[in-house]
Amino acid sequence: MTRLSQQDTRAHILDTGERLIHGSGFTALGLSELLREAAVPKGSFYHYFRSKEDFGEALIRRYFERYEQAVATLLAPQAGGTGRSRLMSYFARWSENACEEDDRSPCLAVKLAGEVADLSEPMRLALAEGMDRVIARLAEALRAAQAEGSLAPVADADRLAEALYTNWLGMALRVKVTRNPALMAGLLEDTASRLPPGTLPAG
Repeated sequence: MTRLSQQDTRAHILDTGERLIHGSGFTALGLSELLREAAVPKGSFYHYFRSKEDFGEALIRRYFERYEQAVATLLAPQAGGTGRSRLMSYFARWSENACEEDDRSPCLAVKLAGEVADLSEPMRLALAEGMDRVIARLAEALRAAQAEGSLAPVADADRLAEALYTNWLGMALRVKVTRNPALMAGLLEDTASRLPPGTLPAG
């Protein structure tokens, strides 16, 4: 097996697992089901992952690598508009696509945060580190928006970024419980009020 085909096999197992976890969760996912759906032998799984926990940690780390890159792209100046408008677009996308199965959706983090944090320390740490990186991206975007004048000054960009991310993560969990995505609209309005425009015209 070539190096490329090994990478493809590992990615295929992770892709299959992520799809199954979106549907039934991590705890309910059995190794036999994963192997059957991925159409790979047990030996292939253990060639890439020491255990189901190791697989889960790798899945989370890959997910956040992709999600963080998607966030960086959405918030980059090349995306157009002002810094504040790009931040609002990020949260609007979260509101509209909270649980779509793609790399830009926070759904996997929402699903796993409450499920595995008490079951696996490596997976909990992978979740915590990934969330911290996303929050750092948001804080960076907040500072950039203030510097350009599209966002009014805030006392502490790091604390605001953490508060906003935490609010959205919590609301996503509530929406899963209530099955009422309309709740996101109210949070989007609240977020807009916490990001008051600066002196630069909206873009």
